[in-house]
Amino acid sequence: MSREGPDADDDVLKGTTLRVYRFIFKEGKPVRIYEIQRALKLSSPSLAQYHISKLLRAGLVKESENGYTVDRVLFGNLVRVRRMVVPFQITYTILFASALVVMLTVLRPPTLTSLYVFALVVVWIALAASLYESLKAIRGL
Repeated sequence: MSREGPDADDDVLKGTTLRVYRFIFKEGKPVRIYEIQRALKLSSPSLAQYHISKLLRAGLVKESENGYTVDRVLFGNLVRVRRMVVPFQITYTILFASALVVMLTVLRPPTLTSLYVFALVVVWIALAASLYESLKAIRGL
């Protein structure tokens, strides 16, 4: 019995099948069975084909004449920069880190005021929270 919808994706995307999907997603170009086998150090091409077949049945990848590509993106919080895939949360971390550097160098007042200290604390907290979320997202890759 075939299941449809988001729950079916959760059933398919586990273990080695998830690794295969991530690899195809990160490549950003069509990949062949042998490339997947070598990159993921799978024991045989038939094992790679087995996991590709699961992804094809779930509608997550599609086959073209040049290989397999992702047909449906499930990693909504990722940004591809050339061949590198980074979590979107990293942009917030960069923003808050830049704001902190600017506040500590360019916007530093001659005498410390409570407003300046409060702003520093708020930016530090925002930086820490965004860094935590970024690291969590990276571990999930």
